[in-house]
Amino acid sequence: MNYKSLIALTGILFSSSVFAAGGSNDPLLGMVMINQLETRVGDGDDPAVLEGEAWIGKDLNKIWFKTDVEYVGSETEELEVQALYSRAIAPYWDIQAGWRHDNKPKPNRDWFAIGFKGLAPYFFEVDTALFVGSEGRSALRLEGEYEIMFTQKLILTPEITLNFYGKDDEKTGRGSGLSDLQTGLRLRYEFVREFAPYIGVNFTRTYGRTASYVKDAGDDIFDARLVAGIRAWF
Repeated sequence: MNYKSLIALTGILFSSSVFAAGGSNDPLLGMVMINQLETRVGDGDDPAVLEGEAWIGKDLNKIWFKTDVEYVGSETEELEVQALYSRAIAPYWDIQAGWRHDNKPKPNRDWFAIGFKGLAPYFFEVDTALFVGSEGRSALRLEGEYEIMFTQKLILTPEITLNFYGKDDEKTGRGSGLSDLQTGLRLRYEFVREFAPYIGVNFTRTYGRTASYVKDAGDDIFDARLVAGIRAWF
């Protein structure tokens, strides 16, 4: 069964539960969240990054959209979008399934996505997903973050993201195994809960075959940058 068949099957399995959630006590709600809108300053070109998500739905069932974009100069270096069905399975936990599209780097890649998003013990936010693509491609992403509240408005957020791939993909510069790790610390000040500027640091490191592809392209396998941006939701 290929990834397109998996997407279709997921839609069939979940469609009944999407329409089951309803009633006057279960209103339709929505939210747009800009997790990161920032510039990263360091050696070489300074990229601008947008990482955001949005959802619309009811208490148990939602449609979820995620995007991750990186611009360098006037060029889009990375562009990923996801469209997911999200179902609450426990307090603070959702299972999500749907489609991921990588528009950049070229060539385009499409994936069936399934994963979990929620709040782990001690208030660690977790977002993890397995991706299945064409021609035997697979990937795993693990994301986590934690909020340290110095005051009601001043908050420090450590973050980590790891990407694994099941096979080499030379055309997109991704190698099998642990491909890359990204960590960061961002200190934000919430003037209001819906708007918070922040400053921080961000580190990226590539591994294995991915690191070889990066070296062949003349880039560094480790990158450290100062960041400044805003976090907002509405």
